[in-house]
Amino acid sequence: MDSQNGTGRAQRPYDIVLFGATGFVGQLTAEYLARYAPGDCRWAIAGRSLAKLERLRERLAAIDPSCVDLPLIEADADDARALRELAESTRVVATTVGPYVLYGETLVAACAEAGTDYADLTGEPEFVDATFVRHDARARETGARLVHACGFDSVPHDLGVWYTVRQLPEGVPLTVDGFVSSNAMFSGGTMASALTAMARGRETLRAAHERRLHEPRLVGRRARAPLGAPHFNRETGAWALPLPTIDKQIVARSARALERYGPDFRYRHYAAVASLPVALGAPAAVGAGFALAQIPAARRWLMSRYAPGDGPSPGRRAKSWFSVRFVGEGGGRRVFTEVSGGDPGYDETAKMLAESALCLAFDEVAPGGGQLTTAVAMGDALLERLRVRGVRFRVAAVR
Repeated sequence: MDSQNGTGRAQRPYDIVLFGATGFVGQLTAEYLARYAPGDCRWAIAGRSLAKLERLRERLAAIDPSCVDLPLIEADADDARALRELAESTRVVATTVGPYVLYGETLVAACAEAGTDYADLTGEPEFVDATFVRHDARARETGARLVHACGFDSVPHDLGVWYTVRQLPEGVPLTVDGFVSSNAMFSGGTMASALTAMARGRETLRAAHERRLHEPRLVGRRARAPLGAPHFNRETGAWALPLPTIDKQIVARSARALERYGPDFRYRHYAAVASLPVALGAPAAVGAGFALAQIPAARRWLMSRYAPGDGPSPGRRAKSWFSVRFVGEGGGRRVFTEVSGGDPGYDETAKMLAESALCLAFDEVAPGGGQLTTAVAMGDALLERLRVRGVRFRVAAVR
C-alpha cells in the first residue's frame, strides 16, 4: 500500500493516529484499538488536551499493558501546522472531531497533501461535498484515500447494499430498498452534527451544486437514490418513512463507481417504524427539530442537552441494537438481506471506525486515491473484518 501513496510512508512513525480520542466515541474507539489492534500496529492517540490524553492512556493500559507507552499527540482542530505534522507522521488518520463542517476540513487538507489515508464519522453532506470539491484532486495526486462516513453513517447501508447487489445477477438493472430500525439513542456528536446541518440548508445546497459542477458525468450507466414516499411495506411488516440522511448519497456514489451495480441502479432509504402513531408523528418531530435548529438560542439549548462527549452507560448500550433490512431485485431474482449488530451510535460506530482504519492500514484494498466510499475503498475486506467482530451480514430469503 505504501508504494501507492507516495514514497516514505512505510518509514512513518505510526500506522494509525486516532484524532479526537478523548471524546466519548473517541474513547470507545481507542479502547477498541487497545483490545483488537494487532501487536505490530504502531498507533497513537491525539487531541487538544495533553492532560486528557494522559488520563485516557492510563485507562488503555489497564486493557493492554503495552499501552503504557502509547504515544500522545497534542493538536487542535484549527492548528494547520500541528495537523500537517500529524498527517505526515502516520499512514492513516481516523478522526471523531465534529461537527466536521466546523472542525474537520483542516485535517482533510493535511491528509490530502501528505498522501495519508483518512477516515471519519461524518454524516454531513455539506462537509463531504465541500471536501470533494477542494481536496479530491490533490488526494488523487498523492494517493490519499479520503473515506468519509465510516460509522453507522454509512457503513451498514453502503456495505449492506454492496452485499445485496452481489446476490443479484450481473449486467442487468437493479433496485434495492433499505429499511433501518433500532432502539438506540443518538450520540451527542450525531445530534450536534444534525442540528448544524439543519441550520445550514443554504450552504448544504450550495455545496451539492458545486460538487455537481466538478464531478464527472456517468456515461453509459445510471445510478440514483430518490427520496421515496411514506408507505406500509408488507415485506418488512413496518411503516416505511423516507430518511433524508447521507446514507443514500453514499450508496449512489458507490453505485456510480462500481460497474457491479449494473447499467441502471436505484436505491431508496427508509426508517422502518412498527407503530402507526409513531409513523404519523415522526415527520412532525423532524419538522419541529428543523425549525428549532434555525434559532441560534434553541439550537444551543438542544446541543447542551445532548453534548458531544456525553453518552449512555455500558448497560444501556448493551441493550441497544440495529437492523437494516434490504430488498433487492433484478434479472428475475428477488433477495432479502440483513445487516445487524449492537449499539449503533456508540459501540458499533467505534468498531466500524477502528476497523476501517485497520483495514486501510493493513489490508489489500483499492489502489489510488481521492474521495472514496467505504464500499469502493475497502469493500469485502472491511465487510469481513466486521463479520469477524460480530456485525452480521446475512441472506434472509431468495425468491
